[in-house]
Amino acid sequence: VITNLLSALPVIGQMIVEWIWGGFSINNATLNRFFSLHFLLPFVILMMVVMHLFFLHTSGSSNPMGTNSNYYKIYFYPYFMIKDLLLMLFILLLFFIVILQNPYYLGDPDNFKIANSMVTPTHIKPEW
Repeated sequence: VITNLLSALPVIGQMIVEWIWGGFSINNATLNRFFSLHFLLPFVILMMVVMHLFFLHTSGSSNPMGTNSNYYKIYFYPYFMIKDLLLMLFILLLFFIVILQNPYYLGDPDNFKIANSMVTPTHIKPEW
């Protein structure tokens, strides 16, 4: 769907599609690119949400009604911010310990299958 939307752009659409997917053919490199983009997308969205919340807390929101948003703004109190950052670092430390001690513990066995463009993966096959 995204590829079709990009190819609809005049003049540069086809070039962007070929740059993203590496050409017309669906082969192992194209599927690996597709999987890596789908792996990174939730993290990009998460970072955008965090930035959005951060700027909402620091500068408030501008609204078309013209009401003062400073009344509803929640300020970052340093104690809570540091406490949350330390908790996040602690959780990341535990996560990294698990990952570095046993790297395949949280993995999916399907990641070790060779990508085959002629076979639909079982997790996206329709029920019928």
